Amino acid sequence: MRDDLIEASVLGAAELEYARSSGPGGQNVNKVETKVRARVDLDRVDGLSEAERERVKATLASRLDADGRLFVAVDLERSRARNEAIALSRLTELIAKAAKVPKKRKPTRPTRASKERRLESKRSRAGTKVGRSRPTDD
Repeated sequence: MRDDLIEASVLGAAELEYARSSGPGGQNVNKVETKVRARVDLDRVDGLSEAERERVKATLASRLDADGRLFVAVDLERSRARNEAIALSRLTELIAKAAKVPKKRKPTRPTRASKERRLESKRSRAGTKVGRSRPTDD
């Protein structure tokens, strides 16, 4: 539900720019502007709380331009429409993924059996290495 709201507001707030692509397309590449550069102002995206908006800005800081807009460029396909759809879905996916609170890690401890297995394998390996050494004169 919430992802749908984010998607709808990204579609409405996205600024699209087109350029000649360096991707697939043969001679078509030299004539048609199929590359899509999409930007969306995170302040205009609905469906995000203020805390989520700040988390998105912090997580995706390297993808933001000087004006604080999230930027994506796509030139994977030969068609402008497909590249546009991919760019918009990428923007939505990036925002939704960055907005989620990461799961808190519960610290765990190794079991007694796993410690014993580790120590036994170390003893076994040490024995193998000792067996390779030259015999001493006693």
